[in-house]
Amino acid sequence: MKLNMDPTAWPAGEYEMGLAEQMVMRSEAGYAEGATGAVTVAYGSLAARAGIQALKSGGTAIDAALTTAMMQIVLTAGAPISFFGIQSLVYYEAKTGKVHCMNAEWNTVRGEDDPMTIPGGFDLATGMSGLKGKGPASGRTALVGGFLKGVESAHRRFGKLPFHALFDPSIHAAATGVPVNRDLALAYSLRAEDLGRLPETASTLKKPDGSVYELGESLKQPALARTLRAVATLGADYIYRGPWAEKLVAAVRADGGHMTLEDLAQYEVIWSDALEAKVGEYEVRTSPPPNAGGVALVEAQLLARASGLASEAHWTESGSSLRKAVQIAQMYILDYLPEAARQAIYPGMEFSPATRLTPEHAQDLWKRMEAGAVPFQFANPRHSDDVVAIDSEGNIAAITHTSNTVLWGKTAINIDGISIPDSASFQQSLIARVTPGSRLPAPTETGIVFKGGKPILGFASMGSGLHHRTMQALLNVTAHKMSLREAVNTPDFFGCKMDPATGALTMQVPKGKFSTRVLEESGLPFVEIESAEARFGSEGIWIGIQRDPETGWLQAVSHNRNNSGAFAY
Repeated sequence: MKLNMDPTAWPAGEYEMGLAEQMVMRSEAGYAEGATGAVTVAYGSLAARAGIQALKSGGTAIDAALTTAMMQIVLTAGAPISFFGIQSLVYYEAKTGKVHCMNAEWNTVRGEDDPMTIPGGFDLATGMSGLKGKGPASGRTALVGGFLKGVESAHRRFGKLPFHALFDPSIHAAATGVPVNRDLALAYSLRAEDLGRLPETASTLKKPDGSVYELGESLKQPALARTLRAVATLGADYIYRGPWAEKLVAAVRADGGHMTLEDLAQYEVIWSDALEAKVGEYEVRTSPPPNAGGVALVEAQLLARASGLASEAHWTESGSSLRKAVQIAQMYILDYLPEAARQAIYPGMEFSPATRLTPEHAQDLWKRMEAGAVPFQFANPRHSDDVVAIDSEGNIAAITHTSNTVLWGKTAINIDGISIPDSASFQQSLIARVTPGSRLPAPTETGIVFKGGKPILGFASMGSGLHHRTMQALLNVTAHKMSLREAVNTPDFFGCKMDPATGALTMQVPKGKFSTRVLEESGLPFVEIESAEARFGSEGIWIGIQRDPETGWLQAVSHNRNNSGAFAY
C-alpha cells in the first residue's frame, strides 16, 4: 500500500491544532522529551509535527528533517526561505559513527563577470523601509540555489521513506491554505508594491483584486502545490533541467540577469567529511569550507576560552563579560575581509581554516584584540530556518536552510509558486572573490557536539545574528553547564547595528532582558529591541536536540520567540 503522509491521514484534529499554533508567538522555548524520536524547528511548529509523522511512519532523521524543511517554506509562503534557496546539512550516521556534511549552498552565475556592479544593498539609516533594498529590481541579483537538489541527494543517501511521501504535508498545506500570521503579515506589508511588479507573482501571492493578504486570512498556493507534485514524481531535474528551469532563466534574463540553463543543469551538491575541532572537553563537528560558518563557529568558542570568557561570570550578570562576548562574536567579520585587509590589521597572522581551528591561533588573536586590533569600531556609548531531527536509531540530522533574502526580495520573481531570492543584491564583494559559476561561501552554523566520542547535541542556527546566538548557546551548554532549555531561554544579545555612514557599531539586546547595570558597565553603546521587532534587529535563532549517551533519552528545544515548536515521543 502506498504510504500517505498527507495530513488527512494524521490523527483527528492534529493538523487543525497545528494550523492554529501558527498564530502563536512564544516568550520562552518550546520543549519536548521522549525516548524514540524528536524534531525541533526555529519557525513553524506545524512543520515539526509533519517531521514527527515521517519518523512515526518509519522514516529516518533525514526523512523527518527534509519533510519539515519543505513544510516550513510553504507555511511562510516562500518569503524568508525558498525551494530555490540553499541548505546546509550535518548528519550523524549512527551505524558507522561518521558525520557527513552536505553543502547545497549558492552557486554564482557563470556569465556574471562584473559582480561589483550588481544593483542592491540596503539603506539601514531609514529603518524598516530601508530593508526593501536600494536600486532597481535586477535579474543579476539571482543566484543558483541548491535546496531541492539537496533534498533529493540527502534522501537518496540516507532516507528510507518513498521520496514522494516527503512532499505530502507540503502539497496539502499549499493546496488547502495556510494562515497568515504576524510575521507573514509583516512581510506582505513590507513588499506590497514589489509583489505587484510581475503578473505571475501578483497572481500567486496577492488577492485577485491586487490587495495583499492580512493577519488571520488563509493563503492558498495552488501553483506551488502543482510544482511540488511534479518534483515529487520527476525528481529535482524538473527544477534544474526541465520546463521550470526554462521559465526561471527567461524571467531572470528578462530582468537583465545572466543566468543560463547551463548554470542550473551543472549544479551539484557537495558531500564531505565534517570539520572537527576540540573545544575544551567537547568536540564539535560542523560544515567544512567552502562553507564559512563552521570555522567561525569554532573560532568563537576557542576565543571564548583564550580570553577567559568561558570561565568568568555570565554576560547577563557582568558588564565586562558582556563587552568581551560581544567583541568575540563580532569577529565573524573576518570572513568578509580580503586577505590584504586582514594582514593590515593582524600583520604576520595566518588565517587558513586549519589554523583558525587551533587554540594557539585563538590565544594569539585574543592578545592582539586586547591590544586594540579589531576589524570594527563601536559608536560612542549612549543598538532563515532551522530543523534538527533524531530518529530511533540515533541518527541526527541538522539542517539550516535560507533564501538569504529580505522577504521575497526586491525582484519578487515567482516561478510556478517558487520564490526566487535576490541574494546577490548584498553579496557583491563575496561574489567577486570567487570564480564565476562556483560555490559562494555561506555563513550557516550547523553541527553536532560530541563528548567522550559520543554525540550528545545536534544544533542549527539562523537569522542575521546566527553567529552571535550560536556562540552564546554553545557556551551556555559547554561552559556554563546549562540545560538545553536554560541555554535558549537565557537572555541573548543580537548582532550589532552598523551606522551606514561611519561603520560604527551599536550593541542590540532584547528589551527588558538585560539589567541596566550590566548594559552600562559594558561600556558599549546599546539599544533595546522589542520582541516583535527582533527578526529585523539582527536576532539570532538557535535550536537543538540533546541525547543522553547512556539512556538515549531525548530533549528537544525550539526558539524562545515566534511560532517555533519542539516535538518528541
